[in-house]
Order: sequence, then structure tokens, then C-alpha cells
Amino acid sequence: MPTIDRIDGYADELTAIRRDLHAHPEIGFEEVRTSGIVADKLKSWGIEVHRGLGGTGVIGVIKGKGSSGKRIGLRADMDALPMEENTNLKWSSKIPGRFHGCGHDGHTTMLLGTARYLAETRNFDGTVHLIFQPAEEGLGGARAMIKDGLFEKFPCDELYGLHNAPDLNHGEIAILPGPAMASADFFDLRITGYGAHGAMPERSKDAVIIATTLAQAIQTIVSRNVEPLQAAVVSITQIHAGSAYNVIPGEAHLCGTIRTFSKEVRILISERIRTICAGIASAYQCVIDVDIRDTFDVLVNQVEQSKVVEEVARTIVDPANVITRAQPKMGSEDFADMLQTIPGAYFWVGHDGSVPVHNPGFVLDDKILPIGASMFARIIETRMPVGAHA
Repeated sequence: MPTIDRIDGYADELTAIRRDLHAHPEIGFEEVRTSGIVADKLKSWGIEVHRGLGGTGVIGVIKGKGSSGKRIGLRADMDALPMEENTNLKWSSKIPGRFHGCGHDGHTTMLLGTARYLAETRNFDGTVHLIFQPAEEGLGGARAMIKDGLFEKFPCDELYGLHNAPDLNHGEIAILPGPAMASADFFDLRITGYGAHGAMPERSKDAVIIATTLAQAIQTIVSRNVEPLQAAVVSITQIHAGSAYNVIPGEAHLCGTIRTFSKEVRILISERIRTICAGIASAYQCVIDVDIRDTFDVLVNQVEQSKVVEEVARTIVDPANVITRAQPKMGSEDFADMLQTIPGAYFWVGHDGSVPVHNPGFVLDDKILPIGASMFARIIETRMPVGAHA
């Protein structure tokens, strides 16, 4: 089954755009160059452009043929990660500490390919809102755009998003109706003890010992407080303390994340973290400040829009490669916040890659750019066919 021929014809240009974005990554709310390129490309194809929602967000508006009032949103994220790249590709990141290690450069490029095709053909009856979102990587870009009036200014009846998937094979597309990705909370735990000489521990309230005890205790929450049939993850991802070999630090800082599919489990874990911190603070005669932040909602795909993705995917790739029994992912995605407001679906496009996202060696396969662009375009043509409202 084919991708769209016209979009296949853009393949070299899309690859060049993607590699340029890859070489110049920008993290959340700093996507000035990226959003500028997006806006310029859209304008060059005769697309109405709006900038500034959510800071660096870009909206493109394309009106099709006919008089239908239906409106569909297509969303791509633009931000990179604050990490180093070690792929040694010719187009690898030129910005130290910045890397498109999640493939958002590919998502942006796919939606640009869709935009060009729809602007050239306009073979649909209705309005398409192209949503180029900043700051997906835990900084609240979706919520920022919504707060700035995204869906009041650019109403959508349906909404679709995608993500590359190196854990699938090239030519595979996965869609999971219902809860598909976990909610996420981020937390900071700040310990204030009492520092001392490394040779005089009895004079300290050792923040390192307190931090390691706290980290171990928190790891018992899922195994001993959460019902075994409920999916949940608590990960300590950072520990910061100390500055010298002979100084026992009086302060330490732990960071981490909570992932669940249940509001009740989410509340339980947060309460247990606070209780454990209070208990350890009492036992070690220190202060532990707890900050737990609601970062992402559970991503829930609506059945109707999931079926649309499935049916369209069968026209783009081999029907045998369309996966509808995918396992929910413990990863999170702030497209979930948009789906709290607008019914829609989020799907995965597989590509050849042995390295997972968020790894310094992650490589996006440019051959999937026409697949993602064709998926978005055909969703529009399927959901808003010309002549349906004559």
C-alpha cells in the first residue's frame, strides 16, 4: 500500500529540513529558530500563519474546498532535549547540551510535509489547523498553548498527533484505543541537614545518608503500597549533594518522576512520598521540603478517532503492519492535555533503529518522513471528503 506519491516527491526536501532542524536543536520555549523556519515554510506555501501561542508556538490554517464547517487539528512538537548527542552523524547537533534525542525534528518535518501537500491540493472540505507546539518535554507546552486560547482561537472538532517509534519496525503503525500513555508527575525533594568535617560525622546531620535512605524507602512504594495489578513507576532520576572529599554536606536534592494510569494510584504515591519524607525527616532530625507537580495527564485515545487512524494506516502501509493491540506505554506525552479538551488519537510510526529515544545515540530514520506526512494528509481527506456536504 502506498504513501502519497506527491508527498514521496518531497522526500529529499523533507530530509534536508529535518537534518537542518536536527543540527540546530532548541529546548522548550526556546524554539525561536525552529518556529521561524516553520512559519517561513508555511507562508511560502500560501498558508495563513499565526505565531506566539504558548510563547514559540506556530499555527497554520488551511481551508479546503466546499463549505463544510468541520475543523481538524494536526499537532507536532518542536523541542529538543537538554542532553549531548554522540551519533557522529554529519548533521549531528551543533549546539552543546542540546539534542533532538526524541525525534521531534522528525515530527515537525512530517507536519510540514502534510502542510505543503494540503496547501497544494486542498482536496478536503473544511479547515485544518496545523499546531506546531513548543516545550513537550515536561515543560508544559500544550498547557501553555491552551491557556493562550488555542482552541478558542482555532477550534477543532478532532485532533491527531503522532510519534516515531524505534521499538517498532519500519512500516509499522500502532494505535491503541483508550488509555495509551501514563500520567506524569515530577518531584523535587530538598534535604536540609547539617554539614561537618568528613572525619567528624557525629557532628553532622549527613544529607548524603539521608538522601540514600530516602531513595531506598521511596522505591518500596510501588512494591508494597500499590496493588500489583495496577501499573505504576516511581523513579529517582537525580541526586545532587556534596562538593569535596572531606566535607559531609548538609544539603541534598533528589529529583524524579511518577507514572500511573489511575488517579487514585497517582494520589496514593504522592501521599506516600510525603509521609515517608516526614518520617525520615523526624528520624534524622532534618528538614525535607517536598514539591510534587502534575506534569501530564493520562493520554486517552478516543475509539472513533483511533478507528480512523487504523483504517487510514491500512491504506499507507501493509495492513499486516497495522498494530491495534499495542501495550500502553509508561512514557508520558503532553498531547494528553489537548485530548482532555478535544476528542482525538495519538499513534506511533515505526522505524529502523536499535537505540531508544532519550539515548545519546538515538537516530531517526528519515525514510519515515513521507509515512507520517501521508498519514496526517489522508486522515484529513478521509474525515473531510470533498462533496460530502454538497
